[in-house]
Amino acid sequence: MSIDPHVPLDHASGGRDEPALVCGRCGTDKNLLLHSISAARPPVRDMVEVGYSCTRCRLDDVRLADVADVAAVLNRTSSPQDVLVFGGNYIHCGQPMQRFGAEIRRLVAPMSTEREADDALDIYLRTRVLRCACGFQIELPD
Repeated sequence: MSIDPHVPLDHASGGRDEPALVCGRCGTDKNLLLHSISAARPPVRDMVEVGYSCTRCRLDDVRLADVADVAAVLNRTSSPQDVLVFGGNYIHCGQPMQRFGAEIRRLVAPMSTEREADDALDIYLRTRVLRCACGFQIELPD
């Protein structure tokens, strides 16, 4: 079965047993923004787990989807508006982001709002910095 990536999937799954990748509220894939794609657990042939949000109705959801439906949604979007997590890689502008470095960040949290800052707790967090070819970068906990 081939799916035209330029035609939204406003229909059911075309005879398949599993539902098409459409918003659970709007019933279309026109406004889907994919955030993550990972292996289905337990494994299901030709299916992946997809995290998405609908920019129309603001629904955030995670569901099983056919890889052909996922490809159709991804191919229709010329430039992703967000970072996509795919198989452990962070994708921006359609390409994997490259590791740019590492940082150690210090977070300070006062023990009480009534006392001086002398009793503050220091928390250190190791992070990794990923950068896209377009210049966008993201810092993630390591």
